[in-house]
Amino acid sequence: MIYTLFIFVWIVFVTILFGVGVILVSLFDPSGNWPHRVARAWGGSILFASRIKVTVRGLENIDPAKPYIYMANHQSNFDIPVLLAYLPVQFRWLAKAELFRIPLFGLAMRRVGYISIDRANRKSAFDSLAKAAQTIRDGASVLIFPEGTRSRDGRIGPFKKGGFVMAVEAGVPVVPVVVHGTRAIMPRQKLSIRPGRVVIDIKPAVPAAAYTRATKDVLLNDIREVIVETFASCKEVASC
Repeated sequence: MIYTLFIFVWIVFVTILFGVGVILVSLFDPSGNWPHRVARAWGGSILFASRIKVTVRGLENIDPAKPYIYMANHQSNFDIPVLLAYLPVQFRWLAKAELFRIPLFGLAMRRVGYISIDRANRKSAFDSLAKAAQTIRDGASVLIFPEGTRSRDGRIGPFKKGGFVMAVEAGVPVVPVVVHGTRAIMPRQKLSIRPGRVVIDIKPAVPAAAYTRATKDVLLNDIREVIVETFASCKEVASC
């Protein structure tokens, strides 16, 4: 309990510290690249204090100079600092609107160029997807959780279609990213945090340009199949 309390206090502290840093840096770099680097440092500081070790596999599957849509499974709140700290590319989050309402944290997200999506408002959601597609066409990568929320039972949940509409509109490759081990660190609806190991699997890119709006469900199934199979292949992080 003392360990968990320390981590929560640390998260609040570094969120304020790095949040202010992101806002200040963004005044001089409207591109969002340097603010994203500050956000990466925020994620790394949380993992360091939490004693979480991360291994990344499959970096040869991506070219940091090219834009992609990264789609990752979502097991825990710790997926966010893990992906920020260890996915070594510039990207922008497509994140639920609720996160942008958190004082300071939400402002920092906007200054980095992260994109808010309001799932309760269909028109607003599609406007956000159109904005994300334009961001990608302008050369920046985007990362989304296609499940839309954290898993309730540890299994990969159904995927929402919006991200795949965005993918075929943008016409850039989709990279499946599979995160193993974060649920054991902090499951959904539990406040306890435990140290542990995490593995990130970056899978080969799937060319979204080969799909259309009419076949976006095929793209969805193809990406989900890769993520489900890769996730199932690593029941225990130690076995990965």
